[in-house]
Amino acid sequence: MAQNLNIAMLQVNLNWEHPENNRSLFSKEIKALSGNVDLVILPEMFTTGFSMNAEKLAEETKGPTLLWMQEMAERQNLAITGSVIITENGNFYNRLFFVYPDGSYKVYDKRHTFALAKEDKTYTAGEERLIVKYKGWKICPLVCYDLRFPVFSRNTVDYNLLIYVANWPEKRVAAWDALLKARAIENMSFCIGLNRTGLDGEGHRYNGHSAVYDCLGQNLTELDVEEPFSKEVELDYNHLIETREKMKFLLDRDEFNLK
Repeated sequence: MAQNLNIAMLQVNLNWEHPENNRSLFSKEIKALSGNVDLVILPEMFTTGFSMNAEKLAEETKGPTLLWMQEMAERQNLAITGSVIITENGNFYNRLFFVYPDGSYKVYDKRHTFALAKEDKTYTAGEERLIVKYKGWKICPLVCYDLRFPVFSRNTVDYNLLIYVANWPEKRVAAWDALLKARAIENMSFCIGLNRTGLDGEGHRYNGHSAVYDCLGQNLTELDVEEPFSKEVELDYNHLIETREKMKFLLDRDEFNLK
C-alpha cells in the first residue's frame, strides 16, 4: 500500500542558457528543503530555459546535469525530475529525467514538440510514454506542450500522479490553468504543473502559475503564483483511492490504445 507522497515544487527565474548557474541555484533550493520531501520537481529545460540553441547547449545523457541530479538525489535521499537538452545518436531531445534516490533513472523524451517556436525543427519527438513506479505510486511525467493533447495523457493504466514540467509563457497562461485542472478531473488523478518565472533570452515572459490539483480539480496550492517560490505539498493517497472508489468515473472511460 502506498503512503502519502511529499513533493517539492521549485518555481524559479531561470538563468538564460547558463547550466552551471542554474544547477547552483537548484542546489541551494534543494538543500533548503525539509527532510520530509520524497520528490523534487524542476521546470522544463531547467538548466538553460526553453532554448533552440541545442548545438551549443546539448549534453550527452550521462553528462554533468544527470550526474548532478544523481548526486543531489543520493545526498538528500529523494527523487528529482525535470527536463534537459540532450544529444544522442546525432539527434537532439527535450529529455525528462526521473532520478531515484539511489541514482538510478528513467527517461522520457517530449512527445509533442512546439511548432510555434520551431521546436520540431530542432528536437526529435519522443515516441513512448513513461510510467514511473515510486513509493507505491504510479507517476506519468510529461513536458509542457504535451498538456494540450489529452489523448496522450489519458489514464489508461490507473496512474496516480500526472506531472507537467514547463516553460509556459504568460500570454497563454489561461490555457495552462484550465488544462491542468481538466487533466486532473478527466483522469481522476493528482495533477502537478511546474512552470518558471521571469524573462528569457528571446523576450518571452513567464509568470509561473505552478499548481497542484487533486482528482476532483481542487487546487491544493494557494500561492503567490507569479513569483519564484519553493513549496512542499503532501499528496494524500488514501483520499485519491477513496474518491475513485466512490465516484467510479474511471470505470466508464473509453477503451483504446495509444500509438
